[in-house]
Amino acid sequence: QVQVEESGGGSVQPGGSLRLSCAASGFSSRRNCMGWFRQAPGKEREVVARISMISGTTSYARYYADSVKGRFTISGDNAKNTVYLQMNSLKPEDTAMYYCAIMAQVCSGQTEVSQWTRGGASWGRGTQVTVSS
Repeated sequence: QVQVEESGGGSVQPGGSLRLSCAASGFSSRRNCMGWFRQAPGKEREVVARISMISGTTSYARYYADSVKGRFTISGDNAKNTVYLQMNSLKPEDTAMYYCAIMAQVCSGQTEVSQWTRGGASWGRGTQVTVSS
């Protein structure tokens, strides 16, 4: 059974930084697409960033939503099956529940949430990020 667990959320002032972590376990695929998503109250879930991870090699094929380009960085540790989201210059509009998901394939698109849900992604329960003064 695939398990996905996010951590690292919290409250921060505008302009601050947070680093989210997502650890995945219980899967056998060596080629995976892992992504970060967020959902604010009253809004649909959106893709924030995603990355391909192949066991024993480097991570690649990074994608970022326009709203976070230049501020957020996604990275992966293949040995730990863990993906990170470094969030800098946070804005109040970044406030949301942040989710992580994993799909047993390298990323090929996966820039829409529907591609993850149709593709059988496994999801974590989320971690709250609040940006407020």
